[in-house]
Amino acid sequence: MRVAITGSSGLVGTALISHLDSLGHTSVPVVRRAAKPGEITWSPSDGVLDPGDLEGIDAVVHLAGAGIGDKRWSDDYKKVLIDSRLDGTSLLATAIAACSDGPKVLLSGSAIGYYGARGDEQLDESSTPGTGFLAQLCVDWEEAAAPAAAAGTRVVLLRTGIVLSADGGALKKQLPLFKIGAGGTMGSGAQWQSWISIDDEVAAIAHLLAADVEGPVNLTAPNPVTQQTFANTLGKVLKRPTFLPIPKFGPKLLLGSELAENLLFTGQRVSPTVLLGDETFTFRHAELEPALRAILGK
Repeated sequence: MRVAITGSSGLVGTALISHLDSLGHTSVPVVRRAAKPGEITWSPSDGVLDPGDLEGIDAVVHLAGAGIGDKRWSDDYKKVLIDSRLDGTSLLATAIAACSDGPKVLLSGSAIGYYGARGDEQLDESSTPGTGFLAQLCVDWEEAAAPAAAAGTRVVLLRTGIVLSADGGALKKQLPLFKIGAGGTMGSGAQWQSWISIDDEVAAIAHLLAADVEGPVNLTAPNPVTQQTFANTLGKVLKRPTFLPIPKFGPKLLLGSELAENLLFTGQRVSPTVLLGDETFTFRHAELEPALRAILGK
């Protein structure tokens, strides 16, 4: 398959290209700069994407969007988060709909933030959306893909959890503290963390390119854990103590109250029900400790 990929230089995009190449697919990065051979140029902020560039493309994996945890959630940065997702998704979906021989599949990014802060409630793809900024952002993000679905494209909404990788994301940010024995439970530690290894993330995306699936799919491992369990397990793998609790006021001072609360002190207990019901897909890392050992070479 010829697969166009937005967000191709990000953590998941980079790993996905490598994985697709290993399977014999042809990856076509969609970039904001001038395109090199084998690439496609677009500009979501300017509404620029030539539908003709998508002719002959079999599928699109849409991963682009400003980083949720990259900056404090000022009003200006919230607008960046919204525009980078809605503008790009709408532009892409509209361009796909305008093609005569374009992509038959769109795998469009979303996140488990869709479910909002739900405590111990067990959530799957049939669960209702939650409330708050992240939940509404995900709802609008998913709705922006509607033009492609209306045109007959199979659209899958990738509700991704916490992607674990030594090369980036949340785990890489935590490692320095944990390696010196200064990592520990954040807040109460009772908040759920629905995680997925980078290997399973890209394997699931590749699987969904050809699977008979549409609509939302949770990209999370089958066994979410509380934050306290995550911290203790990471400490065990690194052979470092995790007895130092991290009170809320520190991260809130560093990140801002709203961002810290949403990313660190609340969570979702999510089941990947769609993938678990697919007999042709198997999680490589279903349990946290073996996943961390594989990721960190421990």
